[in-house]
Amino acid sequence: KATVSVLNCLAFLRGTHTLHERRRGFFSSPMEFQRKPPQLWKTKEDRETMKRLVIVLERCFLETAKVGDHYALLNGDDHYKFLGKYGKDFADFRPDIPHQILMTMLDSPLNRAGLLQIYMQTEDGVLIEVDPRTRVPRTYRQFARMCVQLLHKFKIRSEGANHALFKVVKKPVTIHIPADAPRVGTSKEGKKVDVWDYVKSLPEDAPSVFVFGGLAKGSVDPDYITETISFSPHPLSASVAIGKLLDAFEEKWGIDPPAASS
Repeated sequence: KATVSVLNCLAFLRGTHTLHERRRGFFSSPMEFQRKPPQLWKTKEDRETMKRLVIVLERCFLETAKVGDHYALLNGDDHYKFLGKYGKDFADFRPDIPHQILMTMLDSPLNRAGLLQIYMQTEDGVLIEVDPRTRVPRTYRQFARMCVQLLHKFKIRSEGANHALFKVVKKPVTIHIPADAPRVGTSKEGKKVDVWDYVKSLPEDAPSVFVFGGLAKGSVDPDYITETISFSPHPLSASVAIGKLLDAFEEKWGIDPPAASS
């Protein structure tokens, strides 16, 4: 069983399926098929000017600790006693939230078109860059094992290729995002906007930066954002809000347009 789990995790990282998975029928969804690599920016000038959406996830609770005989990614369900012992609120430790958000973003048509760039900053201040070619593990347990490896070795490499799928990079995040791009925070308390109209008002062929919280409760208000907006009068999970934003950019840039009716 341990061998099968390791093989499954490696298969997720390289974007392929193990024989065990194919026999069990784990991958019946079209979203699981191998996809073409997206276009990537190659130069510093590309990073500053290339049309794309940059999303920064702030305050992600991705923290590891030695629990018993092994290191684990701490979560409130499995480690509430351990967290309580050190005076930490177990309700804050929701690494499943960034996991869900990553699946929403990396599976999106916008990412497959090479028009999405992702950074994650943990509650402890570790800054992580996510390669758009990454295929994030579908199960939380495999995601947790991957995060333990990432936070201890500082990168996860693609098998058979010379690029890192996840890597810890130098702080602050402002040295990695376009200097002249709009930097937009999101909060229920922000200026109420229609997401479709707001996205249409942004520059057509230039990058835009949006910041979301990767946490269960609370808000994020980094000092590098230029304004804060709200997509809805109702509280939205980060995954739902990001999904709405991705849809708006896909429409703006003509990604996967609907077929013309006959």
